[in-house]
Amino acid sequence: MELIDLVKNAKEATYILQSLDTDIKNKALLEIANKIEENKDKIFEANKKDLEYAQKLLDENKISKSMFNRLKLDENKLIDVVSGIRDVVKLEDPINKVLLETELDDNLLLKKISCPIGLIAVIFEARPDVISQISSLCIKSSNAVILKGGSEGENTNKAIFNIIEETLNSIKEFPKHSVNLVFTREDIKELLSMDKYIDLIIPRGGNSLVQYIKSNTNIPVLGHADGICHLYIDESANQEKALKICLDSKAQYPSACNAVETILVNKNIASEYLPKLYKLFKENDIKMNGCEKVKKILDIGEVKEWHFEYGDKEVSLKIVSDTEEAYNHINKYGSHHTDSIISEDKNNIEKFMTFVDSANVYCNASTRFSDGFRYGFGAEVGISTNKTHARGPVGLEGLTIYKYKIFGNYQIVNDYVTHKSSFKHKRIK
Repeated sequence: MELIDLVKNAKEATYILQSLDTDIKNKALLEIANKIEENKDKIFEANKKDLEYAQKLLDENKISKSMFNRLKLDENKLIDVVSGIRDVVKLEDPINKVLLETELDDNLLLKKISCPIGLIAVIFEARPDVISQISSLCIKSSNAVILKGGSEGENTNKAIFNIIEETLNSIKEFPKHSVNLVFTREDIKELLSMDKYIDLIIPRGGNSLVQYIKSNTNIPVLGHADGICHLYIDESANQEKALKICLDSKAQYPSACNAVETILVNKNIASEYLPKLYKLFKENDIKMNGCEKVKKILDIGEVKEWHFEYGDKEVSLKIVSDTEEAYNHINKYGSHHTDSIISEDKNNIEKFMTFVDSANVYCNASTRFSDGFRYGFGAEVGISTNKTHARGPVGLEGLTIYKYKIFGNYQIVNDYVTHKSSFKHKRIK
């Protein structure tokens, strides 16, 4: 099938999808979760082939170590995949909710109703678990989706997609082409030009992918370009607990977009805290780079660029004077993704959480919490640093928009312009 025909068919599917009731959507999701469990050996076999191919790409420096790590699908990740789908089932259906209700006049009622965005294209690198996450959220939110994964994960992507497609095709109420998978680089170029049919593009990958998409399409783009996340260790911080958070934020999954890349340490505790951090990070094979002040305390390399995402077991360290310098640094060099303060000082916490201009701002918590599953969204289509429509981990609510509906009784505007009638504007909800 030509790509244009696939896209047109997917667009047609959007009109039917928005009429599906919750029970049908939940039935499909539960069946998909069951089928993924039943076919996990096939999925692992496909993933093994991808990893063998990816290892060659890694050896030739064609992909990064972090991308290779994201590609791996093991038993624990598959458990998370299945749990994520089942959690989406438990969530409230976001479609056809009354968001606002106003009585404009007698027998003239205005309602603001949630509805699907329509046709969404998701372009992603590695991470084959993305297919099930995004498909489940799109199914529950009544959106059609076109998925384009990287060639490094093609076998795993096909294996999971085939399970989803076969399951949906077995449910008569679901229109064909609700979930679609395309493969080539040429497909990306074509998709970016199809603003007549595609309502939203979500890129999930490195900065170069996101910037390429933003620069080559008229379709709205939702996502983030970088994951340059920060921890600020305040002078009032409990240092032992702060160490645990630093380690978790960096080492728990170094290639994740919410892993910490820069740790800022208050000058009043730097000489005491930094050697402890150095010892802990050395024990866990984490490379450290520092500013000139840090280098006077620790024998480490120098930071060359503060706006830099390592995506690996490497981190930048900087000494700052106070909370204000910390949040100014974050707002200047960060990516507005996820930043956290470790502190016992309520004023500093409040200041930090007010002035840091990021989608996710924490106190006394690891940056790794910025995730749709951990937020209770079931899953996520990505993390947005946008300031319109959706921000932070984007779950079901972020895949909806709204329309206004008026229920009238043959009223005309001229009666209100000539003052024969007057508006009540009585808010009901």
